[in-house]
Amino acid sequence: QVQLVESGGGMVQAGGSLRLSCAASGLTFARYSMVWFRQAPGKEREFVATIRWSDSSTYYTDSVKGRFTISRDNAKNTVYLQMNDLKPEDTAVYFCAASGRVFALTRASNMDYWGKGTLVTVSS
Repeated sequence: QVQLVESGGGMVQAGGSLRLSCAASGLTFARYSMVWFRQAPGKEREFVATIRWSDSSTYYTDSVKGRFTISRDNAKNTVYLQMNDLKPEDTAVYFCAASGRVFALTRASNMDYWGKGTLVTVSS
């Protein structure tokens, strides 16, 4: 049984930082691209960042480039999202997802597994 469990969410003031973690089990983690999505209240789920399994290359949505960093530790079966200079518009539930693909990773429909999410609230 595959499980993705996010942690590290919370409340922070604008300009602050948080580090999200997603611990995976039940899958060959090193063979899955890992992706962070987020969903703000009343909005659709949107892509945030991804790290490919094949070469650990990364890709970010424009709004987080230069502020967020995705990384992975295959020995710990964990993916991280370091979020700096947080803004109120970053407030959302953040979801970790896993995909066996190395392309089209911005699409939620291409994910094989999902976590339940962790809430990030950024106050102004």
